[in-house]
Amino acid sequence: MATERVRVRGLNIYRPIIYGNTATVLNPKQREALAATAPDHTHTWTVAVRGAASAPDQDIVGGADDISHFIKRVTFKLHDTYPNPSRNIDKPPFEVTETGWGEFEIQIRITFVPDAGEKPITFYHHLKLHPWTATGEPEIPPIDVAAKLGPVHSWQYDELVFNDPFQTFLNTLMAHPPTPLVRSRRKPVPFHLAHMGGLEASKGGTPEFTQQMEKEEAERLEEARKAIVAEEERWRMKLIEREKELEQLQKLVAERAQ
Repeated sequence: MATERVRVRGLNIYRPIIYGNTATVLNPKQREALAATAPDHTHTWTVAVRGAASAPDQDIVGGADDISHFIKRVTFKLHDTYPNPSRNIDKPPFEVTETGWGEFEIQIRITFVPDAGEKPITFYHHLKLHPWTATGEPEIPPIDVAAKLGPVHSWQYDELVFNDPFQTFLNTLMAHPPTPLVRSRRKPVPFHLAHMGGLEASKGGTPEFTQQMEKEEAERLEEARKAIVAEEERWRMKLIEREKELEQLQKLVAERAQ
């Protein structure tokens, strides 16, 4: 119906996603297969965009939901040294698997389905190959040590917010509700540099996002917002003081000029 192409004003609806990568040290058989073409490669890695919730029967981060009802394409821009560095993925899973030896920034561009009427959005993700450290500083352990430590996970939670969605698109989203995140921790949790205290909780297997993490992230954002407001107020008061000083100096100059 033509009326369904109108936007539903005043309504916001969101869908949780994660983006990031998992990296693993190449085993001897993989290194042997790459000996002639890429002898310097040390890791295999997968970068992906997925639904935030994890399926209980799968050993990957996120991916419980099919997100293709609102995402048409994900474009991963790899380092220029890779053949065809711009990889367009037009169906799930929205991911690219490669091998390499170095870390670099990957541009991730999400194109929505035509019915959404939304412009593409872009994220940036630093490909993580080496284990996280307590200081946040990169440390590259020997390959045999890294292999024993297991896969390295680097994932970011985000929410795609659709403001005033078209009725038809809203109907599609409502027909595919996202799987809720688990309430509390049952697996390791994804590590992020913004929360250095979570390093130990991230160890021991494939991590999983939880509602508790979502709540903690919201609290950290609120604390950051309050800090910014306080800093703005401090500078505002300092500016007022300087303006008063300038006014007094201007009066003094004017009095002396008479």
